[in-house]
Amino acid sequence: MNYHNITVDDMLNGDGLRTVLWVAGCDHHCPGCQNPQTWDACGGIPFDEAAKAELFADLSRDYISGITFSGGDPLYPANRETVGALIREIRRTLPGKTIWLYTGSLFEEIRELPFLPMIDVIVDGPYIEALRDTQLHWKGSSNQRVIDVARTLSEGKIVLWA
Repeated sequence: MNYHNITVDDMLNGDGLRTVLWVAGCDHHCPGCQNPQTWDACGGIPFDEAAKAELFADLSRDYISGITFSGGDPLYPANRETVGALIREIRRTLPGKTIWLYTGSLFEEIRELPFLPMIDVIVDGPYIEALRDTQLHWKGSSNQRVIDVARTLSEGKIVLWA
């Protein structure tokens, strides 16, 4: 997996101060995307042990609420194994941190991923430029959903995060 950046102290991509991993690779290619430079899975730089150490050092800071996976699409097929392994390790070693993930896929399409129950919030759906709304929290267009994963899995229906 390649990535473009690790951002620390981010307040725009989830609740609280967060560390954000911006991965490379996306096959949705949404018109008006804010990060088209991340579409190419071969773009950016390899996510190696040094990048992983940086990510965990940043995420381990007491004041950081959690991690957000964005991009690109963290659930781009070539990213799933690495992202899933990171989610498992974060949940195991830093259990107090929240995990958010942005994907252009719909929740219904990814609900069987084995690491899905370890994610706290998923923002799903493609960005649709005609539905852009700058007043929305945590999403770019009104078709997207900010989903409480645990409640959704427990109740068997989509439950929005509040």
